[in-house]
Amino acid sequence: MSAPANDESPAYATLVAEVALAAESVTGVAFLRPGLTDRLRSALSRSGGASPAGVRLTRPDGDGPWCVEIHVVALRRARTVDVARGVRDMVERRLDALLPTGVGPSTPRVTVTVTGLV
Repeated sequence: MSAPANDESPAYATLVAEVALAAESVTGVAFLRPGLTDRLRSALSRSGGASPAGVRLTRPDGDGPWCVEIHVVALRRARTVDVARGVRDMVERRLDALLPTGVGPSTPRVTVTVTGLV
């Protein structure tokens, strides 16, 4: 999969969905945290090509590495630090498999925030 040029492209939507699936598959993750726009979207019953809750991918300078922000809610029985590290590692591995090598900076910057416990 090539790196999409903007956040409206199908490749971008696929990349975000893959990152979300990777994050949700980590032991100790209850769910990805919905943001305000996700709550409004569900209240207004709009659907479509919306990004999964809790995942944001950007490229601040256009050609640089991806900046990936993930917000998760963890299970109370899991150690928060282990959940955050596990999500970061899983997402980095998934991105390594999806993003082409040799095209610009290939190491994405992944930030994981545990926003709550259930």
